[in-house]
Amino acid sequence: MISRNRRLRANDSIRSLVRETNLTTNDLVLPMFVMEGNNKKEAISSMPGVFRQSLNLTVQTVKENYDLGIKAVNLYMKVSDNLKDNTGKEAWNPNGLMQTTIKAIKDAVPGVVIMPDVALDPYSMYGHDGIIKNGKIDNDSTVEALTKMGISLAEAGADILAPSDMMDGRVSAIRTGLEEGGFTDVGILSYAAKYASSFYGPFRSALDSAPKENADIPKDKKTYQMDFHNSREAMDEVLKDVAEGADIIMIKPGMPYLDIVAKVREAIDLPIAVYNVSGEYAMLKAAAQNGWLDNDKAIIESLTCIKRAGADMIFTYAAKEAAILLNQ
Repeated sequence: MISRNRRLRANDSIRSLVRETNLTTNDLVLPMFVMEGNNKKEAISSMPGVFRQSLNLTVQTVKENYDLGIKAVNLYMKVSDNLKDNTGKEAWNPNGLMQTTIKAIKDAVPGVVIMPDVALDPYSMYGHDGIIKNGKIDNDSTVEALTKMGISLAEAGADILAPSDMMDGRVSAIRTGLEEGGFTDVGILSYAAKYASSFYGPFRSALDSAPKENADIPKDKKTYQMDFHNSREAMDEVLKDVAEGADIIMIKPGMPYLDIVAKVREAIDLPIAVYNVSGEYAMLKAAAQNGWLDNDKAIIESLTCIKRAGADMIFTYAAKEAAILLNQ
């Protein structure tokens, strides 16, 4: 035989020389859950190793992870029930928990990239990403609220807004609001292809953001998040958000949707983010705890596969573990 592919697999040094995809700490974004209080830390039972933390501990964690090479964080707030309503107005409170957290992180770690979540579900009494009108999620009034939220977070010091709501036209509205407000340097990472997925379960328990049981409102998020049966629709969503001014495109979930990642990668030149979601993380952890998988090897392999499919950055709860492994 003239051609023997195994020649280039003979040892680790050769394999490293011809390796096509390399995962580094520069690829990682750490999602973080913030709660009210001081020196508070609550474990999330369905996500081993992940916690809700008060502001002071959040800042400390950001510092520690920045030293490991994790240069970006994605923020979510655990909002008190008394602050929730159907308008989401707490989301643009200049003294709200999200705004205070952004300012504190920027003061402590100026170099970190802050990507706050832009969505109403943590602030909604109904657990939905939008405002309820006549028993339905009202798109346009929700977009107005999201724009107010986005401007408020930009004022607090956010670097890149991450609207995860899946309302129609919100990228254009937020971009216009930022431009008119003088925040021309604030980016938008749009959740363009976000599917209505069963893999979000642990996340919703972490924030108490699942839709509430109420006969008068939608019981799930399928009227705005995408149908997981569809692929062509994802391209339509992505291309619309690109046209509306998104700087980065998000695909969510991650590993079960790598076909979508690869398809989008072929179609656009913008950076692509992929969310390695809570259910993916929880499955890996459960298998590792039972001895069915090697935790460290599975983390690196799964994240590398996401990058191989076309991701430029990966949102993952395993960011710290991955960074430690990669630094070794």
